[in-house]
Amino acid sequence: MTKILIIIGIIVISLLFSSLYIFLIYQNHKIKTRNKDEKYQKINTSIWKKVLKVVFRDKKHFAGLAITITLTAILDVLTPYVNSSVIETFFSDTPNFDLKYLYIGLYVLFAVMYMILIALFIYNAGRIEAFVAYELRKEAFEKLQELPFSYYDKTKAGWIISRLTSDSRKLSEILSWGFVDLLWGFFTMFNVLVMIYITNVRLALIITVIAPIMFSIAMLFRKIILDAYRKVRKTNSKITSAFDQNVDGAKTTKTLVIEDKMKAEFDELALTMKKEAIHAVIRSSFLWPAILIIGYIGVAITLGIGSNYALGNVAGVVLKVSTLYLFINYTTLFFDPVMSISHLIGNIQQAEAAAERIVELIETPLEITDTEEVKEKYGTITNPKYENFDQLIGDVEFKNIKFGYNENEIILDNFNLKIKAGTSVALVGKTGNGKTTIINLLCRFYEPLEGEILIDGVDYRKRSQTWLHTNLGYVLQDPHLFSGTVKENIAYGKKDATMEEIIDAAKKAQAHDFIMKLEKGYDTDIGEDGSKLSQGEKQLLCFARTILIDPKILILDEATSSIDTKTEVQIQEVTNNFMKGRTTFIVAHRLSTIIACDLILVIIDGKIQESGTHEELLNKQGLYYNLYKNQFED
Repeated sequence: MTKILIIIGIIVISLLFSSLYIFLIYQNHKIKTRNKDEKYQKINTSIWKKVLKVVFRDKKHFAGLAITITLTAILDVLTPYVNSSVIETFFSDTPNFDLKYLYIGLYVLFAVMYMILIALFIYNAGRIEAFVAYELRKEAFEKLQELPFSYYDKTKAGWIISRLTSDSRKLSEILSWGFVDLLWGFFTMFNVLVMIYITNVRLALIITVIAPIMFSIAMLFRKIILDAYRKVRKTNSKITSAFDQNVDGAKTTKTLVIEDKMKAEFDELALTMKKEAIHAVIRSSFLWPAILIIGYIGVAITLGIGSNYALGNVAGVVLKVSTLYLFINYTTLFFDPVMSISHLIGNIQQAEAAAERIVELIETPLEITDTEEVKEKYGTITNPKYENFDQLIGDVEFKNIKFGYNENEIILDNFNLKIKAGTSVALVGKTGNGKTTIINLLCRFYEPLEGEILIDGVDYRKRSQTWLHTNLGYVLQDPHLFSGTVKENIAYGKKDATMEEIIDAAKKAQAHDFIMKLEKGYDTDIGEDGSKLSQGEKQLLCFARTILIDPKILILDEATSSIDTKTEVQIQEVTNNFMKGRTTFIVAHRLSTIIACDLILVIIDGKIQESGTHEELLNKQGLYYNLYKNQFED
């Protein structure tokens, strides 16, 4: 009867493993078929090498974590050994109660050591978690400062935000506490193997045979779980982006009365996230029970074989009840870290999905970068050497410029323009003809495919981006302000500005009067993106901010197109005064705002079709004349 039960048990276990193996192979095949064109098809060791370098920077706490975990693992192995010794000492045929105080002392010592060691490894793991999150966010944010304007044209804000928040948090958590499980599991299994082979080789072989089977199944689960969590992270980025767009476009949503449509779209996205998350959890949930079953099969076999030989002779060694107890405890103790590590593998899949995205951001190649020689002299964007910056006069020359945002759509071809310092230049023409492109190239938000842009007679690539941007003042069509007070926003480009300088800039921008009417004057909080101010007031503050940094080159990109006529007159007066002695480029559709410019350029299809002063161009009665006449009639 016993043999029949054993045979049935073997058949059931074989069927279980066969079914599990076929399921894993099928799932892996589905992943390969679906993701054959994706960038990441398998675990990328290079990703982990880069991430682990961040962990190892905190050598002090990493070493502290390793030491405390090692000592904890040793205690875990010693505790069953002491318990076995207690059984042998007090429950044998010849008990010895004289040693009771020794064992009591040992248990008290173990309890104190556990308390100290657990407190220390929690402390060190927590420090590593905070350190990793800090380092990843710092590197990612520093990269964002270095990336050019073109990167933000092509990348959604939600994608970036999720890298700096949820991805970095998840990765730091799994790395720090994952190390706890990994180190504890490794040292515990090693110590257990040493102890059981010393005690009884035959029973030790049971564990040795089962362990590789457990790890093999865990590795088969790896790709399945990783694929599921990659999909979850992708959808999470879309949700973050949806939140960002909904908040920024709240006014538009309400004025168009499309709240119900926005809700429906978000519900669909959130439902997709829910389904994918559940699918990922289901896949992960298969791993733990599979490992659990195999582990306790090992315990059962050890118990079965060991009980047959209890109080008998196994491989020349007398197997006592205390020894059998020790083996059962060690078998359980050995498979606990195996199961813990297997569970960690599921978390690591999540961590890798996050790690891939963070590393992708940190290692995004720079489309615009300074040469090493330039960095040596002028420093980097995040560490500039201001003391080496050359004075900028303001001469600008576009020399044989060829540029397009992609190679198939060239906007400027053999474009040439030479502007003397202190000249005010207006760029006019229909939308899409190259006006903003000229400005983007001048500001080095993009670089020409061919040709040179000279600042004071020197190719601007021979000086640093920071040198150029420090000397630029840029006022956009849609003014952007930051959360904080009026004075903080005016001084945003010059953090060390005095209150006198801030007030002087506000007066020159004709913003002082309305500021003083605010509840707290310059200390008034203006809300998110200046939500408490009118469009005209926001634009006046942007002018004040630009005036304070005193740029040598001024860029006005449709700066008066979104404000009322009264404020436009104010800004025009401010602009006319501020342009004096500065090289100024103005992109404008309202031709009334550029009458006083020294030079007006009519740009058609990326080429200068007409140039001259307002009076000269009117007298020609050409393109500018028609544009001006049509606008005047309107």
